Amino acid sequence: MANNNEKMSREEAGRKGGNKTAREHNKEFYQDIGQKGGETTANEHDKEFYQEIGEKGGNKTAREHDKEFYEEIGEKGGNKTAREHDKEFYQEIGEKGGEQTSKNHDKEFYKEIGKKGGNQNK
Repeated sequence: MANNNEKMSREEAGRKGGNKTAREHNKEFYQDIGQKGGETTANEHDKEFYQEIGEKGGNKTAREHDKEFYEEIGEKGGNKTAREHDKEFYQEIGEKGGEQTSKNHDKEFYKEIGKKGGNQNK
């Protein structure tokens, strides 16, 4: 820590300021500034920006975690989704997914996956 005769480093000044802010403000304060920051970021950046940072974050996560990590978070997310949604929700997203798949694939795609599915039942 700096004494009266020395200048404080930026790191130390930042830490002291952050600690003081944390003592003086509550959860709602941080939610409010987070929302404002998110809105500002959204107004200043385009789709490509979010794709780029999403890819960077996804690549980093993939490097740092193993298969079990993804299985665990997938199961947690699936269980939470199942608790929060009803049969109609799944019907709606299934229909949307089916429509999108039919737009993106041709007859050969369906023949191939049908053949694979049939082979699994033998």
